[in-house]
Amino acid sequence: MDRLQVWPEKFKKFFLNNRFVVSLLIVLLIGINVLVFSKVPFVFKPVSVLLNTVAAPLLLSGISYYLLNPLVDRLERRFRIRRAYGIVILYLLIAGIVTLILLTVIPIIRSQLVGLIDNFPKYSAEIQEQFVRLTGSELFGQIQENVGTDIKDITSKVTTWGTTFLNNAVSGVGNFVGALTEIILAVATTPFILFYLLRDGKKLPDYLMRFIPTALRPQTREVMSEMNSQVASYIRGQIIVSCCIGFLLYIGYLIIGLEYSLVLAIVAACTAVVPYLGPAIAITPALIVALVTSPFMLLKMVFVWTAVQLIEGKFISPQIMGKSLKVHPITIIFVIIFAGKMFGVLGIILAVPGYAVLKVVVTHVFQWFRLRSGLYQQITENKE
Repeated sequence: MDRLQVWPEKFKKFFLNNRFVVSLLIVLLIGINVLVFSKVPFVFKPVSVLLNTVAAPLLLSGISYYLLNPLVDRLERRFRIRRAYGIVILYLLIAGIVTLILLTVIPIIRSQLVGLIDNFPKYSAEIQEQFVRLTGSELFGQIQENVGTDIKDITSKVTTWGTTFLNNAVSGVGNFVGALTEIILAVATTPFILFYLLRDGKKLPDYLMRFIPTALRPQTREVMSEMNSQVASYIRGQIIVSCCIGFLLYIGYLIIGLEYSLVLAIVAACTAVVPYLGPAIAITPALIVALVTSPFMLLKMVFVWTAVQLIEGKFISPQIMGKSLKVHPITIIFVIIFAGKMFGVLGIILAVPGYAVLKVVVTHVFQWFRLRSGLYQQITENKE
C-alpha cells in the first residue's frame, strides 16, 4: 500500500511539477491541434478567404501609416492642427504631388518604356551577334575543349527554357488580370483604411490589451512597442534609401548619357527595397542597355553603379537605417531566399520586417521560458 501511494507522488514531482516537461506537453498539444485542424481544411477556408481579401489593403495601409504618421504627429504638435484636419491636409498635398507626377514624369517614363520595348528585339539581335562572334573565336574554342561542354546543347537548353517561360507567361495572363483587379481594389480602399488608422492608430494597443490577461499586459505592451519600433524604422529607412539610390543613379546615368535613364533608375529604386538581392536584379537591364550601346558605356555604367553602391553603403544606410535590426547580412540573404521560395514576391518584400518581428517575439518568449523554467537558474547555481 505504501508503494502504491509513493508512485503518484513521484509522478507528480518529476513530471507534473517539472516545468520543462509541462512545456513539452503544451507544445505537443498545440501540434496535435494543428494536425487535427489540417485534416479539416474547410474550417479554415473562410479565414483564408478573409485574409486574402483584406491582406493587400492592410499591408498598403500599414506601410503608408509608418510613412505618414510622423508628419501627422508633427502637424498636430507643432502647428496645433486637429488630427483629422491634418490628415485631410496631407491627403490634399499627396493628391497634388501625384497629379504633378502624372502630368510631368509619367509621359517621360511612358516614352522611355515604349522605346525600350520597341528596341528590345534589336538589343536581343545584337547580343546574339556578339555571342556568335565569341563562340566562333579561337579562344572560346579552346575554353570549350578544355571544359568539355557543347555550345549547341547549351543553346538548345536556353531555347527550350525560353519557350517554356513564354508559354507559362501566356497561360498566366488570366491570373495577371485577376491580380491586377485585386491591386486596383486594394489601392481604392487603402485611403479609407489609412484615414482611420492615422486618426485612431494610437488607441489600437490599448484596445488590444483588453484581450490580454492582466498579468501579461506589461510584457505584451513591451513586445508590441519593440515590434512597432523595428517595423517602423525598417520601412521608413528602406524606402528613403531606395529613393536615394534611384535619384543618384538617375543623375549618374544622365551624366554618362545612358539611354532610358529614368526607367532604369526607377527599376533600381523599386528593387532596392529588397536588401542585397535587389541591386543585383536592378543592374541587369542597365547592363544590357550599356553593353549594346558600347563597351565604353558599359565601363562608365559599372563605374556609376559602383560609386552609388559605395555611397549608399558607407554614408546613406548607416545614417538612415543605422543598426536597428541587428541582423547579420548572411541571415538576411537566407531569410529572403526562404521567404521567396515559400511566399513568392510578397515574401521577398516582407521577409526582413517579418523576420524582425518574429525575432522580437521569439526573444521575449525565450526570456519568459528561461525565467519560468528555472533550468538556467539551476545551471548558474551549480556553477557557483
